[in-house]
Amino acid sequence: MLRDLRFAIRMLLKRPGFAWIVVFTLALGIGATSAVFSLIQGVLLTPPPYRNPEQLVLISSARAEPDPTLRPADWAAAQWLEWGEEATSFEAVAGYRWTFNFWVSDDGSESLEGMWVSNDYFQVTGLEPEIGRTFQDLDTVEGAAPVIILGYDLWQRRFAGDPDVLGQPLPMSRRETPPTIIGVMPPAVRFLPSRSGAQEPNYDVDAQVDFWIPVIPNPELLQAPIWNVVGRLPAGVTLESAQAELEVLTARQAQADPEFEGVVPRVQSLMVEANRDGQRILWPLFGAAALVLLIACGNAAALLLVRGLQRQQEYGVRSAMGAGRGALFRQVTVESLLLALVGGAFGVGLAVGIVQLLKLIGGHAIPRLDAVTIGWPVLACGLGSAVVAALGAGLVPALRASQLDPVHALKETGPRSSAGRGERRLLSGVTMMQTALTLSLLVGATLLIRTMYNLSQVQPGYDTGRILTMSVTAVQGDWSDFHLRALERVARLPDVRHAAFAWGVPLTGNNWPGAVELEGQPVADRRNDRLRLPLRSVTPGYFELLGLEVLNGRDFHAGDTDDAPAVAIINEALAERYFHDTNPLGKRLWRRGREQPANQIVGVVANARTDDLTQAAEPEIYFSLWQAGAFSKHLVIRTEGDPRATVGAVQRELRAVDPTVAVENVKTLDQIRGDSLASRSFAMQLLIGFALVASVLTLGGIYGVLSLSVVSRRREIAIRTALGAERRTLLRLVFGEGARLIAGGTIVGLAAAVALSRVLESFLFEIEPTDPVTLIGSGLLFAGVALLACWLPARRAAKVDPMVALRAE
Repeated sequence: MLRDLRFAIRMLLKRPGFAWIVVFTLALGIGATSAVFSLIQGVLLTPPPYRNPEQLVLISSARAEPDPTLRPADWAAAQWLEWGEEATSFEAVAGYRWTFNFWVSDDGSESLEGMWVSNDYFQVTGLEPEIGRTFQDLDTVEGAAPVIILGYDLWQRRFAGDPDVLGQPLPMSRRETPPTIIGVMPPAVRFLPSRSGAQEPNYDVDAQVDFWIPVIPNPELLQAPIWNVVGRLPAGVTLESAQAELEVLTARQAQADPEFEGVVPRVQSLMVEANRDGQRILWPLFGAAALVLLIACGNAAALLLVRGLQRQQEYGVRSAMGAGRGALFRQVTVESLLLALVGGAFGVGLAVGIVQLLKLIGGHAIPRLDAVTIGWPVLACGLGSAVVAALGAGLVPALRASQLDPVHALKETGPRSSAGRGERRLLSGVTMMQTALTLSLLVGATLLIRTMYNLSQVQPGYDTGRILTMSVTAVQGDWSDFHLRALERVARLPDVRHAAFAWGVPLTGNNWPGAVELEGQPVADRRNDRLRLPLRSVTPGYFELLGLEVLNGRDFHAGDTDDAPAVAIINEALAERYFHDTNPLGKRLWRRGREQPANQIVGVVANARTDDLTQAAEPEIYFSLWQAGAFSKHLVIRTEGDPRATVGAVQRELRAVDPTVAVENVKTLDQIRGDSLASRSFAMQLLIGFALVASVLTLGGIYGVLSLSVVSRRREIAIRTALGAERRTLLRLVFGEGARLIAGGTIVGLAAAVALSRVLESFLFEIEPTDPVTLIGSGLLFAGVALLACWLPARRAAKVDPMVALRAE
């Protein structure tokens, strides 16, 4: 083997151009595959730091009879506490809620995201503190001193990893007594999904948890449906059996308390749920990268086949001197493996750069992207891809070399030997496979390009241009006074046209799905049957700022304060659905039951796609911010020029009102729109890149096959020319062979594209995976470009001098 390796190195050094082309070709495929696998390993395959995370399940709620207007609330503590005592399918269950607070600082406060958790939460998840302890029963009794556990990232960020942090108070807003730090959790602990928390401005399920606070049971709130639930299954217990047992328990609870009727549990694997978004985008992209690797292997195999044809005389001599079939097979295989390993080394280096690029452009598209590291996953995938490439590219050339007839090779092969009919067919088959795979990638890229174009044409109902947003929170002092003074100062800035505060800026996911009752609609008997609609609160001028037209009635005005009658504005979709035959102005709605004061509807605003550009407008309700309130909210500003140029001035004005104000998440509305489409944009960019690389490799393969065909048929072409064949006849001969090659690959590729494009269905908007215009257009475009690759070989055939060619024979 060592002798074969030395011989392979000498032979490759004699033909460095050939070697570098093969290495570069394989490096492209290996680099793309390794880079995407690195993302998969970091995002999907790295387990969270829980004990046996595959045994953890999330218990969500769903309506027994699906109704799009009625969203079930979360679980009541009375329910999951009973599950923990009676359910035999669970080792334990725990309740949790997302929350947030602020680290108060005189030079600008910082938001902190955390969790309220029940006492057995850490027992269920199996989290062990890095230092200190978890919560004990004494921490959750009425009147106990407040305690808190820090997340690792906050510990490093604010305390520089000081082990003496235990026992220190943590300065937080909205707390008369700062909680005492009793522990620090290990790194990389992220949030569990929280349906209610997902509506908050600061919520990020993929962020690392900053703190945990224990829940002190309140008997008055045991029936409140405000909790998310996580459970641990014993080894051997299935999701189906746990689901069946919980269905029995919740049905019994609903019989005992009508408030729990109409809601059923859904037991879901934590790992599956946490990876759902990542799987949706990464596995299709890994498939696309694998196709690029296959195409690269096909190109390398074709080059090695041609190289083998040029060395048939050498193989014949070696065989005649006693080299067996195994020795020839081993020699060619070692050369292929050497090329693949060098290509793998370059591919790993290329993958490192690609990963950095993907982390740069995929920040809002891929969850937990910060967990992706460049280490052994890239190396392991690069090595594995190199071995696959060596087998894929070198197996056929090695088999053909080992099966060579030495007598025939020495008799027929000379310095001008070329491919026979069998070799040309094999190379044509490889090229057709490359064409088919490339066309599949082109169709996928084209579908996403058309999707992004369709989305760019969507009229959301508001103007996103020249609008600056930032989350602004007054962490101390008089809430109303701060916001009034802040609006006055910001509105006076020279480049600011309009300014408003809003809880529920479009495309941020911010709204609270509140239970409401509408005048004229049936009164719900149970809490879970109440109508739940997206609620938002804004200051006067917000609709004008966004360009949302008030169709009927009036906008909010400065007089809509706490002392004035409560008012509300609804959108056109709500008016049409619930007041389609009456004028909604003057109608009432209730947020906390009919025993509480009602809000009077004073206006109807135009529809807007505020949650998702791909979804039509749904019913929404707006309240006056001065009446409804909101602790954290966005400051929204429309400017005369570039909104980013006003950021510094706006922040100075806010801190002039209150130096401790928290100003975060500074973005233009155009950026927010882009973030909402990030997964589609990211997939499109990668598929375009993969498709371009695959196209270059495939066009090179087509050129190589036809060039070899021209060389192999040199004598035939010379005879045709000598017998009077015209130039156009020779061109037609070569173009005809190329057209048959391209047509076969295109037909197979379109069939493959129909199947593979369905993987992208969740990314598409207003276009079908089997869209005929895309399929036919992509096929014709690629076929047209591929025919250009036939031009040089065809010209070479037309320039064959019959006298020179026949004399050489």
